[in-house]
Amino acid sequence: MAIRYTLWLEPEAKERHQAAEAALEAWFFERFADYPHIRLFGADPYDYDAPFNRLYDVLISRAAEYIEREQAYVPTPEQLSRAFYRAVGRSTKFVRDNPDGNPPRDST
Repeated sequence: MAIRYTLWLEPEAKERHQAAEAALEAWFFERFADYPHIRLFGADPYDYDAPFNRLYDVLISRAAEYIEREQAYVPTPEQLSRAFYRAVGRSTKFVRDNPDGNPPRDST
């Protein structure tokens, strides 16, 4: 299997890697605007059918295609994931469920 990841092929090109990650983060952030508020996983973070997990898989795949097409850059899975979660951290589109998975109740 041939090595394709730009980070591994050109480890000294730090500015290029940082620019690619910044472009990926911006791309993810822009895509989040296309969605209504998204619930983050609650009781079962390994529920692969949860909307957040499905969104992750789809956007990671599209982001990899985008950055390769636009910048001739092949990101590592870790770079994609890091950029995705940085964008999630900045976005107001994500709503966190209670740790027990139950919806919040009115205290009155």
